Amino acid sequence: MRTEVVGHGGVRLGLRVEGEANSTPIVFVHGWAQSARCWDAQLADPALSERCRLVAVDLRGHGASDVPVTGYDNPEVWADDLAAVLDFAGPDAVVVAWSYGGLVLTDHIRVHGTARLRGLVLVGAITEIGRDRPGGRVGPLMREHMRAMLSDDPDIAVPALTAFSRGMATGPVPGAQVQALLGASLSVPPSVRSALFRRDVGSGEVLAGIDKPTLVVHGTADRVIEPSAAEHAIGKIPGAVGRWFVDGGHAPFAESAAEFDAALRQFAEEC
Repeated sequence: MRTEVVGHGGVRLGLRVEGEANSTPIVFVHGWAQSARCWDAQLADPALSERCRLVAVDLRGHGASDVPVTGYDNPEVWADDLAAVLDFAGPDAVVVAWSYGGLVLTDHIRVHGTARLRGLVLVGAITEIGRDRPGGRVGPLMREHMRAMLSDDPDIAVPALTAFSRGMATGPVPGAQVQALLGASLSVPPSVRSALFRRDVGSGEVLAGIDKPTLVVHGTADRVIEPSAAEHAIGKIPGAVGRWFVDGGHAPFAESAAEFDAALRQFAEEC
């Protein structure tokens, strides 16, 4: 099912929803220049949808959501957007946040606390952003292509985004999957792709104050976000548990969907 909620400033946020309304909600938050479609494997997994209500959001500026001109550098905007999704999903949600989505989740906790949350799953995630921020260290693939991926010139941006999409995984990636990732990236305007990086935010105190169960998932061969960003979150969040995908890349939920889904089901049940 597709629907929408209204986030900060009246911005419409597209949602994809699967599962029963009265079951445990799991909210999925995608990463930079992607969309809710990245969670296709999870939304199509009956072992998840029969137990839980699955809600995947398109962040502002992405997918089926509105594309406002401003607001991408404001933690309160991201916090309120996620709050609107959590209000729709239901109380005590497990939030699964991938890549830049980890920063959005951290913004929500920074502004609204953890009252709406049952548990947190950080996947290849950053929790802060800015020069020398240990929770936001990017890997060689991101560093190599960053400037080109933000370009207005398609002759520069498209090859870089293609290489970036292909390089998220450590092994061969089906061409259709690469094109789906590339299509999602190209649907995000260059101005939005750039605006998401115009921030400098530390989150040490926010992470240290998290009082809900937390699972930190990361591929040991992630070339987009350094594994040290996961180690930083594990070290800061009280009781956080690490789940390493050995030789895995940036998107374990796609590369190793069955293994990822089993770990997510177990975590949601334990929460």
